[in-house]
Amino acid sequence: MKKIFTLVIALLFVFTLVACDESDDTITIGANIYTFNDNFMNGVVRPELESYAKEKGVELEVVDSEGSQATLNNQVDTFISKGVDVLAINLVDPAAAPTIIAKAKEADIPLILFNKESTIEGAMDEYDKVWYVGTDSAEAGIIQGEMMVEAWQANTDWDLNSDGVLDYVLLKGEPGHPDAEARTLESVKAFTDAGITVNELGLQPSTTWSTQEANDTMAAWLDTAWGGDIELVISNNDGMAFGAIQAMASKGVSIPVFGVDALEEALAKILSDDMNGTVLNDGVNQARATLDLAINAAMGNDVLEGTDWVLDSATGTKAVRVPYVAVDKDNAADFQ
Repeated sequence: MKKIFTLVIALLFVFTLVACDESDDTITIGANIYTFNDNFMNGVVRPELESYAKEKGVELEVVDSEGSQATLNNQVDTFISKGVDVLAINLVDPAAAPTIIAKAKEADIPLILFNKESTIEGAMDEYDKVWYVGTDSAEAGIIQGEMMVEAWQANTDWDLNSDGVLDYVLLKGEPGHPDAEARTLESVKAFTDAGITVNELGLQPSTTWSTQEANDTMAAWLDTAWGGDIELVISNNDGMAFGAIQAMASKGVSIPVFGVDALEEALAKILSDDMNGTVLNDGVNQARATLDLAINAAMGNDVLEGTDWVLDSATGTKAVRVPYVAVDKDNAADFQ
């Protein structure tokens, strides 16, 4: 009986060791969202990160950097001290990429930057275990611009004074953000490339891409001497477009509005003719690509192993870029 008891204890000890080893094999990912106040990042990307992590059987901790790069720097230090296997970082300040990369390199932890791309040339070349997941920043503006040009040409009544000049206002988003800067440039450039003369009546940045801030801005624009001359509202994200729509509704006016992101609310507004178009910013696949690369990197595999993602050779084979899609009333229901 004593021998049997000893054998049982030994087997239990072995089982405990195996269980511990299996637990230790669980990949832990330290991740952040630059601010939970962002409609797109917190409403689309974060939920998909969390649900996909469960599907993949990895441990994910997502923190709110509250729009502060200093807070994010401290959060990265905490993740490193906890011994996470890989970092998935949504930069607050794209110019701060070298700081985050240096922290990851010193700790020898793989790093996936996502949604906000470094604005510092060559920063990602300093570490062989850093990659980026996001979009081609210019593509959204190009697609949005092409949609707006086509709509402007098809709706001659949009030209309120029939002078052939587009009088527009633009809700820019976060100053210095690669997406905000590229969308601003390319959306307007589409008109000039088409031979259409443009006149910018107002341009307003927003540090948080905020619906409320856009509401206040649009209301103020409508109260100016030129408020009745606005022929088009260009918004670099759907959240700000919603604010503009709210302001117009309160003033009893209707002006064509185009956004970016294809949030669920935007799709509904397009189908109800409260909004004219948007561009799908595929947050679901950005989140999935981020975790796929992070898991492979943590395991020491090629980051693309077992996936359909491809690296953008134009950026030194270090970036996965998820494509944008034009959305208007013809196809909005397809994305709901």
